[in-house]
Amino acid sequence: MFETIDIFLLIFSAVVAFFALYVKDLLASIVLLSAFSFFMCLLWAQLGAVDVAFTEASVGAGISTAFFVATLYHLKRGSKD
Repeated sequence: MFETIDIFLLIFSAVVAFFALYVKDLLASIVLLSAFSFFMCLLWAQLGAVDVAFTEASVGAGISTAFFVATLYHLKRGSKD
């Protein structure tokens, strides 16, 4: 049986993932993807899979966000529109 907090975290993760796909700014997309990883980490911890939550936190929210920001640093942010 799903509890209220599980459903809230699942819905909020889906909404954050949707906005991460459709936002125009790359930095905002990186922040939203990091937030998605954080909420998935909370969801895994709530469901009792602490090892999976720890891996999601370290790899998903930590290392991937650092790589995305480092890649964004090397790109030009201006648009020709």
